[in-house]
Amino acid sequence: QVQLVESGGGSVEAGGSLKLSCRASGYRYSRHCSAWFRQAPGKEREGVATLDRDGTTNYPYSVKGRFTIFKDNAKDTLYLQMNRLKPEDTAMYYCAAGGSWACRLREEEYIYWGQGTQVTVSS
Repeated sequence: QVQLVESGGGSVEAGGSLKLSCRASGYRYSRHCSAWFRQAPGKEREGVATLDRDGTTNYPYSVKGRFTIFKDNAKDTLYLQMNRLKPEDTAMYYCAAGGSWACRLREEEYIYWGQGTQVTVSS
């Protein structure tokens, strides 16, 4: 049984940083594409980072240069380093795994999901 558990969310001021973690059990991130998504109140879930098996990463323009996705295979943990945070980054953040070979920012292409961790950025 696969389980993904996020941690690291919290409240920060604009310009601050947070590092999210997603510990996996029953799954190895080396097997498929992994990703982070977020969902703000009243908005659709959007992808903010993907990490392919070969280490290739992809980010939307809104977070490029500020967010970094990476993993530690030995710890079965996926991370999202978020720098220069903005109030518009406020959302519930979810890790996702078991992505398709295309490794895109599309939630329907991921099998496993964490429960989410809240990130709140104040101005």
